[in-house]
Amino acid sequence: MKKSKITVLLVDDHALVRRGFRLMLEDDPEITIVAEAGDGADAVKLARELRPRVVVMDCALPGMSGMDATKQIRQQWPDIAVLMLTMHSEDTWVRLALEAGANGYILKSAVDLDLIEAVRKVAEGETVLDPKVAKPAALKGDKSLGLTHRELEILQLIVSGKSNKEIASDLSLSVNTVSVHRANIMETLGIHNTAELVVYAIKNGLVTLS
Repeated sequence: MKKSKITVLLVDDHALVRRGFRLMLEDDPEITIVAEAGDGADAVKLARELRPRVVVMDCALPGMSGMDATKQIRQQWPDIAVLMLTMHSEDTWVRLALEAGANGYILKSAVDLDLIEAVRKVAEGETVLDPKVAKPAALKGDKSLGLTHRELEILQLIVSGKSNKEIASDLSLSVNTVSVHRANIMETLGIHNTAELVVYAIKNGLVTLS
């Protein structure tokens, strides 16, 4: 009996990145890319319309984040597996992804990235964690101290030196929304200026340093 193909929806806001992953996955005759999306809202819409076996999802997306899209997809269509493919190796991001319902979490930066194998495994119901994040600390504890994934995204951009206006543009949010998030981050962490915030975020591993 012929095995059915593993249908995949690719979600990343960079077209070149999607193209690279498409070429990688289409090397396998048992995998077919049914669609691509550049943001979380489109990912949810396409998941509803196409019901792929696997969604390969970036965490950081404009508008609706990859985490929120994952949560919606997994709650509404639990038979769809979501594989997070991201630059973020911090325990906090892994925990948030798994809490959102992700079936796997692998790093884009991995030299030995085997995307085909990861897609096959999550399609078969396995949980896949990148060796660099697959450790008990990644699955317990709360280093984020109550920050949401959106606040962590904004914190990353603050540490990168971006202004509220630039962050708003990057994430397709209003400047006022970013200002509110920034204020909430500082209040949650008990920090009163940006310099202290940057030092705290780096020291506690809440951000990735490029």
